[in-house]
Amino acid sequence: MTVKPEWLRVKAPQWERVGNVKGILRDLGLNTVCEEASCPNIGECFNAGTATFLIMGPACTRACPYCDIDFEKKPKPLDSTEPTRLAEAVRRMNLNHVVITSVNRDDLADGGASQFVECIAAVRAVSRQTTIEVLIPDLCGNWDALAMILQAKPEVLNHNTETVPRLYRRTRPQGDYQRSLDLLQRAREIAPQIYTKSGIMVGLGETDAEVRQVIQDLRTVDCDILTIGQYLQPSAKHLGVQEFVRPEQFDAWRQFGESLGFLQVVSSPLTRSSYHAEQVRVLMQQHPRR
Repeated sequence: MTVKPEWLRVKAPQWERVGNVKGILRDLGLNTVCEEASCPNIGECFNAGTATFLIMGPACTRACPYCDIDFEKKPKPLDSTEPTRLAEAVRRMNLNHVVITSVNRDDLADGGASQFVECIAAVRAVSRQTTIEVLIPDLCGNWDALAMILQAKPEVLNHNTETVPRLYRRTRPQGDYQRSLDLLQRAREIAPQIYTKSGIMVGLGETDAEVRQVIQDLRTVDCDILTIGQYLQPSAKHLGVQEFVRPEQFDAWRQFGESLGFLQVVSSPLTRSSYHAEQVRVLMQQHPRR
């Protein structure tokens, strides 16, 4: 793997705080995308007492060659105790904002939508002040399942487009760019009060023009929040990095997105879809929805 440039170096975490969060997760038997997907911000987020919970996992039914989540294990049946355990973690960590994501569960008729609903309800039961963001898969285009999740009223519905259309076959062979856009558009139509969000990663061989087209496409479906970050190769068996994009290019994309009317654009080399996700609470105060 290529040596990372200086702007991708992260500070060493305060391991006492990291250990506290890890202890809670291990005690409750919970997975986080922070650990399963080898996120570079794990130290910062665990230090801050936050985590992105990974439900229905950690085994995924898809084999995206950029992702570090395991796809070789057979997915297990849904665990009815998982929502309660997740809610208890939110209570113990005293989270103001929680992100709940999942592996792809194409083996389930609803893609796991019912488990998202149960998790939302469990968190609401123990902490009504906590805002909830769900980062969902494409549900294989099951819009009834999408409506089920939206009826549970999370504050934010996030679904990542991940990359530009030209690179889908290589990067997301079981995904579909238009289906991802359709999901975000239908979410807006079904529940206009809920903020929609999407993210892309760069450094896989896309061009500036292609990234700008994705940004425009996301605004066309009235997406509210956009994240753009650098792809980092998890291991030698994953897709290689084609380019380490310089910080000034991320700034240019941020400015372009803001000019199109996104409520928030977070664009930097270390940005991930749930990085500093709690900032949405400020956005909700500035742009309230009823």
